Amino acid sequence: MSYRKRVASLMMVDSIIVLTAIFISNFLLIPQSSPFTMMMVVSAVTLLIGHHYFANRYKLYHKVWQYASISELMGIFKAVTFSLVLTGAVQLLFFQAISLRTLAITWMMHILFIGGSRFSWRLYRDHYIQPRKNQKNTLIIGAGAAGTMVARQLQQSHESDMQAVAFIDDDLTKQHLELLDLPVVGGVEAIVATVEKLNIEHIIIAIPSLSKQELNVIFKECSKTKAKTKILPRIEDIMSGKVSVNQFRDVEVEDLLGREPVELDINGIEQYIKGKTILVTGAGGSIGSEICRQIAMFAPKELVMLGHGENSIYSIEMELKRTAPDLTISTEIADVQDREKMFSIMFNRQPHVVFHAAAHKHVPLMERNPEEAVKNNVIGTRNVAEASSEAKVNTFVMVSTDKAVNPTSVMGATKRIAEMVVQHMDMISETRFVAVRFGNVLGSRGSVIPLFKQQIQNGGPLTVTHPEMVRYFMTIPEASRLVLQAGALAEGGEVFVLDMGEPVKIVDLARNLIKLSGYTEEEIPIVFSGMRPGEKMFEELLGEDEVHNEQVYPKIYRGKTPEVNINVTYELVERFEGLSREELREQLLDIANFRVRELALKAVK
Repeated sequence: MSYRKRVASLMMVDSIIVLTAIFISNFLLIPQSSPFTMMMVVSAVTLLIGHHYFANRYKLYHKVWQYASISELMGIFKAVTFSLVLTGAVQLLFFQAISLRTLAITWMMHILFIGGSRFSWRLYRDHYIQPRKNQKNTLIIGAGAAGTMVARQLQQSHESDMQAVAFIDDDLTKQHLELLDLPVVGGVEAIVATVEKLNIEHIIIAIPSLSKQELNVIFKECSKTKAKTKILPRIEDIMSGKVSVNQFRDVEVEDLLGREPVELDINGIEQYIKGKTILVTGAGGSIGSEICRQIAMFAPKELVMLGHGENSIYSIEMELKRTAPDLTISTEIADVQDREKMFSIMFNRQPHVVFHAAAHKHVPLMERNPEEAVKNNVIGTRNVAEASSEAKVNTFVMVSTDKAVNPTSVMGATKRIAEMVVQHMDMISETRFVAVRFGNVLGSRGSVIPLFKQQIQNGGPLTVTHPEMVRYFMTIPEASRLVLQAGALAEGGEVFVLDMGEPVKIVDLARNLIKLSGYTEEEIPIVFSGMRPGEKMFEELLGEDEVHNEQVYPKIYRGKTPEVNINVTYELVERFEGLSREELREQLLDIANFRVRELALKAVK
């Protein structure tokens, strides 16, 4: 219906323009004569009928005019010219005379008015581009400005092996029309049929404003075909000249993450970082190094990167010296378990903010080595926290995990106990201590994505622990920005949590990766290996007794955690080396889940 209304509206506008043009032309030449002479009436009717016939012949009612080009202008020229030639022939046939001056002025006004109505804001200098051979038929999803830019680039490029043949767009006002002489064949539901009908080998998603959920829907339809799916580079990269519009990239798992990025309070973050000394522990890790990259954008006085692995620290140092040459960078090769070294660094560097990202995070490994989890995650956190307090650090932000909620693993238990240490320090120190929880980080070391990619390179299969296992996911930059935002929001003692949307099934991630890698499940099968020790079927971001319903910032919540008796934790730290691994594991889980709270309170009394 919208298509028919659009055609009817254009025909009505054109009718007014045609009649206005011929009668004004006659008035300008012979102002004293009547406009309704027999010759004028016949000429006007002939011109009107001729215009609609040739306009339909050259598809003037089937163009997306906001992106019109020279080809559309040529269509207008032909339709107007032939309709005027027809009118002149009728005048000669019925009246044995041709009003050449009237027809000439009418022709010019006709071109001006029709062209102006279609080209009100933009004229293109393109002309017909001859199609090239040996190109792969390409379907463009999105008949907007970005899709038009892609199609034009493909038409003009002599190096591209792709040839745009059609558009897909859910906008009903564009369907059944043509854009750059390419048909808009339908909405997303027409992808599969169009690929088969037009022998499509490539699909390009060209909608910069696409949400994650919408991209998932489109990709699901694309995955039903054998065509290779690519996506447009980011618009800011195109505009800055980093990449060309025809440098399409593969769809990544991060693109399909079913949640929109959180918009941050840039001014708030800048206020407590700019011109200050910032220290990051675990700076060579996936999260720590990204935190350093994000901090560099806010012009700190000095960035101190502390880490245990010399190679990873060297790598991020060289990167930042290249990308942020004006940034003052210092490095410290140290272990957070070295208490004396932590105090020495804090007093020498005098940081304003400390981001504590150093931790052991691998669940199965920590199940087998619980004493190492205690040393790094609990004792290491205590060392850095107490050193920060003594050195009068303004804000201490600890990176935590959703596995700290109702933990069933040693890793989760030690991270929850580390949160207890941080909360206790906030109660007795002038430093503001906070923790930040988030789910799994795509692409981080030890995450499932690098494992799946390696398994695909090895020819499969992909190992998934359970078909119903779900996790919350976020990207490394998002996780790091949340940590920075927490520091800006910190009042002391909070556990900040990001609204991570809906959890994602691990098996769905595996299937998407197989498709994105150009394989099918027949070529790269998925096998279920069973849940590993310490794993949960699903993760939580806040326990039932920790929930604050109100958001402290869009999509960021503040958890309220129950009071803790730190003496129980510190007692375990003093004697953990004398326990067996199983005893240590049990006591860690007891403390982390508050199962010894009443006993501890009685002992204190």
